[in-house]
Amino acid sequence: MSSKLLKEIAKGTKGAVMKKKIITYFIYNSCATITDLAKEMDLSVPTVTKFVEEMVEEGYVNECGKLETSGGRHPNLYCLNADSAYFIGVDVSAFYVNIALIDFRGEMVMVETGIPFKPVNVPENFEELCVIIKGFINKVPVDKKKILNINIDMPGRINSELGYSHILYNFDDKPISEEFSKRFNGMRVSVDNDTRGMAYGEYVQSHLKDEKNIIFINVSWGLAMGIIIDGKLYKGKSGFAGEFGHNYGYDNEIMCHCGKKGCIETEVSGVALHRILLEHIRDGESSIISTMKSDLSEVTLDDIIDAVSKEDLLCIELVEDLGRKLGGHIAGLINIFNPDLIVIGGDLSKTGDYLLQPIISTVRKYTLNLMNRDSLIIESKLKEKAGIIGSCMLSRSRLFEV
Repeated sequence: MSSKLLKEIAKGTKGAVMKKKIITYFIYNSCATITDLAKEMDLSVPTVTKFVEEMVEEGYVNECGKLETSGGRHPNLYCLNADSAYFIGVDVSAFYVNIALIDFRGEMVMVETGIPFKPVNVPENFEELCVIIKGFINKVPVDKKKILNINIDMPGRINSELGYSHILYNFDDKPISEEFSKRFNGMRVSVDNDTRGMAYGEYVQSHLKDEKNIIFINVSWGLAMGIIIDGKLYKGKSGFAGEFGHNYGYDNEIMCHCGKKGCIETEVSGVALHRILLEHIRDGESSIISTMKSDLSEVTLDDIIDAVSKEDLLCIELVEDLGRKLGGHIAGLINIFNPDLIVIGGDLSKTGDYLLQPIISTVRKYTLNLMNRDSLIIESKLKEKAGIIGSCMLSRSRLFEV
């Protein structure tokens, strides 16, 4: 069935476009009646019935019960056939890799998280990542012919339409998606930015039905942003939208890893928090970090987050200060975008209200009153799962974009 679906999509005919639209509707709404689909696509009921019946016959749509109504006939409900197709998502972060397999309905079938891995822009590191992914593929409990796409989310500037990564694994003029595909026996591979994946996962899986304009702030080792406008990911002309952390923010002469000085990320990020904390400890300030690690060079971001959870006063103070700085920059985003929702995610969001409340109070101070009332600021509901869920969801949705 899976190869038939891919061939149908590749045709690009009017019928293929309509089927892609139907699948996309199911992705966002789980199930639907023929009448629901007809209204959504502005087509007649007989026309939609024809397409749905073909999709049922082809095996990638099922009848899944009846719609309960107050009287009269109960119309059939249709949904995607979970076992007809599968998708793999890979989430590459600063220090580990998460990989998962979902079925056609978006349910997790298999997941491996926290695989130790530090991405470095050298060929050997690329091959190491491929070995990790191939190991996962070899273990999946489904027919590998039904895996329609592997999506790999990575940090940095990525053109997802053309498959290029311009920071990580940028070795030659070939799309990195093609190089991945070669390593996986020709399986279809797409690539995207990690924060954009997190934003998409939050939007699709957190059931944000009323919020269509969302800014997702990823405060991890770095600082980045995912943007959703009118329910769609905003990527920019070349796919680079969201490099929030590399806006100029401070006259501090600190060199950012991007090669420029004074980026917001040099003061507002996990790497900044790590640097500032160690400076305070070396100046003689007290922290349980000193008892946790005899060698301060071994202190990790997880150590700092753990210290906050144990109510270490210095770590709490620095996280709150970071939140106030971040809040000032988010206030500018709210004044520009006027979004429905700001979602704070990434590793540092694990510090909870110690980070969130200073953000909220500073945003109130620096935003226009009317905009302040428009935009709700919340923690990520998916938390550390946002990246892998988003990568899986992107793996599935990429095939059905119209």
